[in-house]
Amino acid sequence: MLRFSGPKDRQGLCSHFAVGKSVRLFFACRAGLVATNRKRYGRLKPPSESGSYSMKYRFYTCDVFTDQRFGGNPLAVLPEADGLTSEQMQQIAREFNYSESTFVLPAETGHTNRVRIFTPTTEVPFAGHPNIGTAFILSTIGVLGDASTITFEEKGGLVPLTLEQRDGRLWIELKAPQKVNVGATISPERMAEILSLSPEEIVTGQHLPQASSVGLPFLITELRDLDALQRARVRIDKLEELVESQLPADVHLYIHSNDDYDIRARMFAPLDGVPEDPATGSANCALVGLLSSLDSASDGEQSWRIAQGIEMGRPSLLEARTQKRNGEVTGVFIGGSCVMVSEGWIEV
Repeated sequence: MLRFSGPKDRQGLCSHFAVGKSVRLFFACRAGLVATNRKRYGRLKPPSESGSYSMKYRFYTCDVFTDQRFGGNPLAVLPEADGLTSEQMQQIAREFNYSESTFVLPAETGHTNRVRIFTPTTEVPFAGHPNIGTAFILSTIGVLGDASTITFEEKGGLVPLTLEQRDGRLWIELKAPQKVNVGATISPERMAEILSLSPEEIVTGQHLPQASSVGLPFLITELRDLDALQRARVRIDKLEELVESQLPADVHLYIHSNDDYDIRARMFAPLDGVPEDPATGSANCALVGLLSSLDSASDGEQSWRIAQGIEMGRPSLLEARTQKRNGEVTGVFIGGSCVMVSEGWIEV
C-alpha cells in the first residue's frame, strides 16, 4: 500500500515518475492520494484489464438514536471523502440504501468539517441523525480528539454539536441550523386521504396538518391515538399531488403519549427513497419547534422524549428541547446515543 504523509512526499514521488520510476506512482499523484497509518484515507487500487484505476474509501456504519445495535437509524459515514464527485457520492448512498449516508470533507469556512448528506435519491441540506452519527464516528475513530463542541458546515447552514459522556456512553446533541419556519396547512380531510385514515383521526386542536422546517421541511400531523399511528399508510399518488401543490411530501406523524415517552412518531418519505424512517432528527426538530411556537409561554425551555421506529422493529429514542425568548423560538435541539456496527472499504 502506498502511503503519503503530505504534499512534499507526493511532489517527490511525482518527480520519480518524471524519470520513469513508476507509472503507478504517477496515478497516485494524479489522484492526490493521502494516507496515514490510521487507515482512514483512500487507497489506490491496481488497474483493471481496461487500464482504469479505482479508489477505495474507508467507511463506517453506526446505529443512531439508540444504545442497542440494530435499533435506531443506520448511517454510513465516509470520514475522508475528498476526491469523490457528487455523482459518486449519490451512487454510494444508493449502494448503502440507508435513509442517509454522509461524506466528510475539509472545512471551507474554518469550522470542524464540511459534511454532505445524501438519501438514496438526492442530496439534502440538513438532517438530524446523519449529524449525530457522523460526530459519533469521527469521535470514536479519534479524529476529534477530546473536543466537546464541534461545528459542521452544511448546505442548510452551520450545525453546532456538543459531545458528552452519559452513563459511560457518548451522547451527542445538535442545534438545528435554522430557526423554525412554519408554513402552509392542509385540511384534515386531505391529510386523512394521504394517510389512508378517516378525517376524525386527524387532530386539529393545536394545529392543522402543517409544514414546518428547521432546515428541511416536513408536513407535521397529529393523530388521535396509537392505533391510528400504527395503521397509517401513505399513498404515493397523493404525496405526488402534495409536490404539485408546493407542499412537503415528507410526512411526520405524532401522538402525545402518556407512558415513558412524551411523543410517539413515524416519518414517511417514499419519494426520497425512504418508505419509512426509524429515527428522524430533522423532522422531530421541526415538530417540537412548531409545538414550542404555538405554546402560550413567551419564555422558557421545553423538552420531550420521543419514540420512533417501533413499528419498524428499530426502536429509537430522541431527546428534543427548545428555547424560547420574548415569544420567539430561539433554539431547537435534539440528541441521543449511537452504537458502532461495521467498518470496511468501498471501491469507487
